[in-house]
Amino acid sequence: MATNTVVSSLEIKSPHSNKRSGGMNAFSLAIALLASTNSILLGYDIGVMSGAVLYIKDTMKISSVQQEILVGVLNVASLIGSAASGKTSDMIGRRYTIVLAAMTFLLGAILMGLAPSYTFLMAGRVVAGIGVGYSLMIAPVYTAEISPTAFRGLLSSLPEVFINVGILLGYISNYALAGLPSHINWRIMLGIAGVPAIAIAIGVARMPESPRWLVMKGRIEEAKRVLIKTSEGKRSSDYRRCARPPH
Repeated sequence: MATNTVVSSLEIKSPHSNKRSGGMNAFSLAIALLASTNSILLGYDIGVMSGAVLYIKDTMKISSVQQEILVGVLNVASLIGSAASGKTSDMIGRRYTIVLAAMTFLLGAILMGLAPSYTFLMAGRVVAGIGVGYSLMIAPVYTAEISPTAFRGLLSSLPEVFINVGILLGYISNYALAGLPSHINWRIMLGIAGVPAIAIAIGVARMPESPRWLVMKGRIEEAKRVLIKTSEGKRSSDYRRCARPPH
């Protein structure tokens, strides 16, 4: 409750309020877009596995039951990441939790792409699932906490949009790589997801931390600077300067 009051006070005191403004702040939009691109990894894995598993089944000679477990274990493993992400994000921050999610997915993608056996492939799938679970929870939280109030609903919906973009990219990858030998194409389909994971981790590491998390850690001045940078427009400056923080 105290954190909510402090953050509300900071938002009102910020010289660039997101109320009565002329448009969306470009910096906050860029941050929300970059944070939400982590969800592409989830969508891609869902889409690409639908095609890759056909070649995996032929190459590794696995049964239908093993095939079903391979596909479904991602959702089970994601529960682990989702359950751990709340505590993790409170400890190391929202943005570094997104970086952790991307790096975990990268490790899973590498394990799957280089898997010499079904067991190895399953291990990579579990690791990738944990990364997906982290991403599912933390991307919307960070986006909501960094976004201006007037556009918070819009920007918070971006992770869901990018999940569908990722699914589409997975299908495109299936189509584009289907012509390669069956013992190679599925490895590229699964392993190539590590490339955007690296880009996302590097980009997110350069973004500002969530102002709410900064307040939780007592870093009030830093939280103010982030709020100023992510507010919308100069027209609201007078309103913010004249407003009083809630009691």
